[in-house]
This record gives sequence, structure tokens and C-alpha cells, in this order.
Amino acid sequence: MELLQFTSSPLLHGSSKFINSPEFYKSKLSNLKKPPTTTFRCCNHPNKTSHFANSKAFENVTKNLVIRASKSAELETAVIKKPQSQRFQVSKGYPTPFGATLRDGGVNFSIFSSNAVSATLCLITLSDLQENKVTEEIALDSFANKTGDVWHVFLKGDFKDMLYGYKFDGKFSPQEGHYFDPTKIVLDPYAKAVISRAQFGVLGPDENCWPQMACLVPTPEDEFDWEGDLPLKYPQRDLIIYEVHVRGFTRHESSKSEHPGTYLDEKNSIIGLQSKGISAGHLILCRTSHFVPLVKEIKHLPPPNPQNDSSTSILFFDLSLRKDLGINCLELMPCHEFNELEYFSYNSVLGDYKVNFWGYSTINYFSPMIRYSSAGIRNCGHDAINEFKLLVKEAHKRGIEVVMDVVFNHTVEGNDKGPILSFRGVDNSVYYMLAPKGEFYNYSGCGNTFNCNHPVVRQFIVDCLRYWVTEMHVDGFRFDLASIMTRGSSLWDSVNVYGIPIEGDLLTTGTPLRSPPLIDLISNDPILRGVKLIAEAWDTGGLYQVGIFPHWGIWSEWNGKYRDIVRQFIKGTDGFAGAFAECLCGSPNLYQEGGRKPWNSINFVCAHDGFSLADLVSYNKKHNLANGEDNNDGETHNNSWNCGQEGEFANILVKKLRRRQMRNFFLCLMVSQGVPMISMGDEYGHTKGGNNNTYCHDNDVNLCTLLISGTLLTHECESLGLSDFPTADRLQWHGHAPGLPDWSDKSRFVAFTLIDSVKGEIYVAFNASHLPVIISLPKRPGYRWEPLVDTSKPEPFDFLSSDLPAKEIAIKQYAPFLDANLYPMLSYSSIILLLSPDENA
Repeated sequence: MELLQFTSSPLLHGSSKFINSPEFYKSKLSNLKKPPTTTFRCCNHPNKTSHFANSKAFENVTKNLVIRASKSAELETAVIKKPQSQRFQVSKGYPTPFGATLRDGGVNFSIFSSNAVSATLCLITLSDLQENKVTEEIALDSFANKTGDVWHVFLKGDFKDMLYGYKFDGKFSPQEGHYFDPTKIVLDPYAKAVISRAQFGVLGPDENCWPQMACLVPTPEDEFDWEGDLPLKYPQRDLIIYEVHVRGFTRHESSKSEHPGTYLDEKNSIIGLQSKGISAGHLILCRTSHFVPLVKEIKHLPPPNPQNDSSTSILFFDLSLRKDLGINCLELMPCHEFNELEYFSYNSVLGDYKVNFWGYSTINYFSPMIRYSSAGIRNCGHDAINEFKLLVKEAHKRGIEVVMDVVFNHTVEGNDKGPILSFRGVDNSVYYMLAPKGEFYNYSGCGNTFNCNHPVVRQFIVDCLRYWVTEMHVDGFRFDLASIMTRGSSLWDSVNVYGIPIEGDLLTTGTPLRSPPLIDLISNDPILRGVKLIAEAWDTGGLYQVGIFPHWGIWSEWNGKYRDIVRQFIKGTDGFAGAFAECLCGSPNLYQEGGRKPWNSINFVCAHDGFSLADLVSYNKKHNLANGEDNNDGETHNNSWNCGQEGEFANILVKKLRRRQMRNFFLCLMVSQGVPMISMGDEYGHTKGGNNNTYCHDNDVNLCTLLISGTLLTHECESLGLSDFPTADRLQWHGHAPGLPDWSDKSRFVAFTLIDSVKGEIYVAFNASHLPVIISLPKRPGYRWEPLVDTSKPEPFDFLSSDLPAKEIAIKQYAPFLDANLYPMLSYSSIILLLSPDENA
């Protein structure tokens, strides 16, 4: 007779104490001179009994028994019962790994919950999910199907079109931090895909914004052909990052995509950038691998044949286009599963509906955003996973790394009024940072704070990051509001974290930690320490760590100080010349003392939140009425300047100045030591109409427009991507006269020369004054300076490329000044000059 596992039974309920301890059992067993005959009731044959005396069978069975001990410690009757299923063979299962895992011809389900008193595995077919039905429930035994705080079960059977979730029972006591509700089907935090609605922005059945969700069950057919794909492993100092929104990049009609707004773009042609009065080539000075492409227009490569579909050709994100811009790293805005209908509501201002467009409100951290795929929920999410993998593979083929923007600071479940979807229903007090009476800390500004430094949560985060690196082949991560990951967890104590008490350790929940366990764990992980790790080093609770984020020598930071200083100087604010010079050098004032390098600074002028580059030079104030919040949302202090008139429509002189300022920002970004980041759309001057918080718009405000093709022009320049901070051996500062920089509060002029192993030497100058100036250039016997870039000149003479037909004529126009070692600079302009042999010397 098969010996089965146990569950609770009325026969076991009584005044006696339940014991589930091997040590307890062994101690009692050792005191028995002769094991009593013990009766077990077999679940398969409830009317039959089997008797075991002092035998090997008895010894094996006792390892898994639930013992009811009387006061005399005599062994009494226990009932054996295992979870039942009509579709599947059910057995005990294994506590690791977490999630649903293929093994031994079946699927093992494992999930952590320390405070639940019961757990039920819910199996749901795809068709039943759409009808809000549960196909089958398998109640887990709290003894046989639980090891420590981990619930587990192993199933064999046909899992075709099968999904799963869990029901947990326990206290529903918000004041104690518990939200268990056995009527709710919750998602496994380790689920590899989450299935609900099929299309972005489309309501569920009965116009439900939150239809039931369920998790993907792995199948043996999940294999993906990576075609030998390996990490590119670019040195970080060689990166040029392009921040991009998946849906926003390909949804506009100009993309001519059969599946707009998805990972997959099934068209044969690659389309370029539309010039909105300012071409990409006249904005961008890029560098990569000791190499500076100066882009005039865009050249395109033919797309590859897709995997498993010879009838179409696939293009992801116009990758070749971005490669030709010098881009070698995509930073994808959130691609984890989120609900774009989270705050779906009518927007009377625009006459449409608000959606969560950006995606900074995660439901599940392992699942790619299913509605960013052309496949949707087809094949229960397996095809969507493969589409994301194909995106990464095709990016790597074109020499482009992929970094993910991840949001481990909060989840979609919000505060105590939010929904019970996953973490809250699995073990709320573990996954969220709570006050003593159950209130949610809100360092994220979104209702809750992920309890990142709790032992279980930090291991969860590391497991998730490892999955995206090993299984999805991503090259790194940008951590949204990363300072939250440095805060002490709920019920913080040094013994819990470090294993020993620390004298004077009076840290409370949320206190910033010098050596956060999560950051330590990531930084020393053998898989993760080799990928790109980028911190947004602040949070909404007032913690600002730019320059001081715990880094272990490998973390980089979004340099928010660079953004603010560069904006101030370029628009002509007094008192920023010295700080601007620090930015050009890679911010050594922030990173050098801590042993870091220029590439630890991610330099940016604009990002997804805040003004676009075109709006930065067109608006003094935010114009967010379209968000339906009476212009109360979004940042008020933008350090912007409209160049004389507010708004997109302005006179020709103002427009010319705006174009010049945009070029100044780009040139600054590209000649600064450190890693430059460009925000999607800034390469052609995309405007959002002065809205600096476009999180809720699935329309032209956030959509990238693409047109035009052309050629790639490059200019080598080794000195613009140094591995260390420049010193006086190769860097010299200048003012209006050589060697005489002006660092006074009234100075609006900064210039420098930089020794370059390829070009010999380059001269870069910024005149942020409203007045023009004639500058004296450093004398170099046997050589003369020639212009390469002058942002004040009309197109195409702002960049004197080698193939510009009228290049020689343009240079001759400078001759009277250059012969005298002088150069005229207009107001609000910047230049790059190169040395060339003086034929008249």
C-alpha cells in the first residue's frame, strides 16, 4: 500500500497539542523500547487499515508523520491525506527553486509565505480565465506541502493552455500588516509571465480594468534559439545610451509598422528620423569606442529574417538607425508587466482617457509586459517572452546593448486602499515597508515602499535580476528611485541583517544604510557584478545620494547635478562657470574621492520625466493642463528658458536661437567626460507642448516620429571618452585669452583644449553670454586652428564634414580671423576647432 502524505482531519482535532518537529518525534521515539503498533488510515481505501510494527516501513513513514502527542507522550492515530486532482498526478513537491519549474517530467510549484495558514494552487485554462473561472483547485497540506515558510507541490499531466495562481488564507488584519483573503487569486511573485488582457488599452470583459490575472506554466517547448548570442560587454566608458519607450517608439503612423507599439515591427524597410526643423546630424556629436560619429543623416541596414517565420522580416526599434547615430546601448523604460489601465479615467481636457503610459507601476518583475508584444496572450505568454528575447538578440547583432529600467521601489498595489494582486496577498508584511501599526511607508510617492533589505525580498530581487541576465540576455539595469534600496527594512535590526548586534545600532525603518545588504548582495554577485548597474540615486522621501550612492566601485549614477548645472550655464545663469567645468570633466567633485571614474557618471540633459529638449528651450513654465490635474502635477523648477517667447509658436529669431541652444546642449553632452544619455525624440527635436509629466498620454505627445534616410559621417576623437579624469597633462583651461580662464560669478564663458592621440588637440568653447565675443586661440607653431562645429552657423555649415561640397569656401570665410589666431563667437553658441598643419608656416 502506498504511504500517503497528511492533511488536517477532524480526527486530529482535540485537546492534544499538534507537534510538527522531527526533533520532538525522535526524542519520543528514542524513549520507546518497542514501537507500539500504529494504525494509519489510507486515503485511497478509507475503510481499510494497515498495521506496522517495528519495521523499516514504520521507520520511513515516521519521517513525514504529524504526531498528536497526549500528556503521556503516547503515539496515537493520524490520518493520511494528499492533495487531490482529477487532471494531474500530485505529489509533495520541492521547496526550491521558487516559482513554477520544469523537472522530472512535471512542474514543481513553490512559493514563500511565512504568515499564511493555508495555501491553494489554482489551475486555470486560458479559456476559463477569460470567463473568470477556476479550472481546478488543489489545496496544499500545511505539513506535507510546506517546508519552513515555503509551500510547494509537484504535478504531472497536460499543462497545455494552463495558467496558475494561488489562494492564501490567514489574518486579514491591516493594523498588523496582514491582508490575507482566501477569495482572491494572487500572482506568484516568481511567475515568468502574467496573463490577463490581450491588447494595450483595451478594457477587459464587462469593461473591467482589472480582470483576473494568472501566471504562465512552463512547458518543454519553451526553448529559444539564441543563435550563439553572447553579451557584448562594452566598457561602460564607451557607451552612448538612448532612453526609449517601447510603445512610444513604434506606435506612430510614420513607423509604418504592422504591429505598432510592440517589440515586433514586421516591415521590410527601416525608416529614419523626421526633421522637425532640426536634423539629427545638426544636433548630435556622438562617440563610441574611442570614436566620435558626427551624424548628418541616417543610413539604414536591411533587417534580418525573423526566427520561425520566413514570411516576414523583423525590425525591432529601428535598431540599425540608432546604431548609426552612435547609439550602442538602449535603456528600455519599464518592460515588466504593469496595468496601463491602472488609473483609466476620462480626461475632459483632451476628450480621451488617461492611461499609465510610462509603466512605473509594476505588477510582476519576472514577466515582460505582455501587451508590448504582437502575440499578446497567445500561447499563454510564451510567444511574448520570445519576442522580447528576439529584440535583445537583434540588438546584439547590431552591436547594441540592452539595459532595463527596473522599479524595485514600489508596486502597483499601492497603499491600504489598493488592490490585492500578488505581494500583498502572499505576505504583505514581508514585501512592504510597514510602520508598527501596519501603515505603509511611502518613500516612492506611489503609496507603498518595497521592503528591499528584508532577507527574503532582497533575495527575490537578486533572483529576478539574475533571470533577466541569464535567461533574457539583458546587459544591465537602471534602478528607478534606487535610494529606496539603501533604506533599512521593516523591523530593522542588525542581528537580522548581519547576524550580530552592532553597538549603537538604533536604526529605524527606512533609515539610509551605509552598507545596504541588497546593494552589497548585487555588487558581489558573481553574475550581476559584471553587468551595467545604474542608480537613480534619489527618492521622493528626500534622500538624495548623487555622488554618494553605495557603489562598491561598480555602480554608476544618473547624474542629476550634471543636468541641473548644464541647464543653468547654457541658458546664461551667472555663477555656474566653475561647476560647468566640473561637469565637462566627468564630475570629479562627485566621483573621484570615492575611487570612481568619469564613466560612473551618466550625463543627461533631458529624460522621460521633465521637459523634452525642444521644450526646455521653448517654455519657462510647465503646461500640464492636458493631464487633467489643473497643472498641479510635474516639476515646477525646470531650469528652462524659452529664448524670449513662451510656446512652440514664436518669431524666426527666437526659433533660430532655440535651435542653437539645442545644439549647445548636445555638444556639451557629447564632449563631457562620462557616459552620455539621449532621451527618445530629442535627436530630432520632439515637443510635448510644454508638458513635463506626460505619464498618462498614449497619443502624439509621447510618440516618436520617424522619416528620412541618408549617410553616416564620423570623426575620430579619442580624448572624449577617457578612462580617468583628465589632468593638466592633457587639459588646459582658457578664457577669452589663452590660459586665462574666468571662474568669477559673472563668467559665462568656458573653453578648454584637450590633447588627443588621434587629432593631436581639440579646442572646445562655450559662450553662454547674450553678447558675442572674439576669442584669442592658443598658439601652436606649425599648425592652425580650423572649425569643425559652430552651433551659431546655419545648416549645413554648423558642421563642416569632410564631404561637405562647400567646405573649403566656408573655411575661407573664417580666414581673416584664423590667420590672426582669433575666432568670432556669437551669443549662446559653442564651437569645436581642430588643429591642422599650417601650409604657410
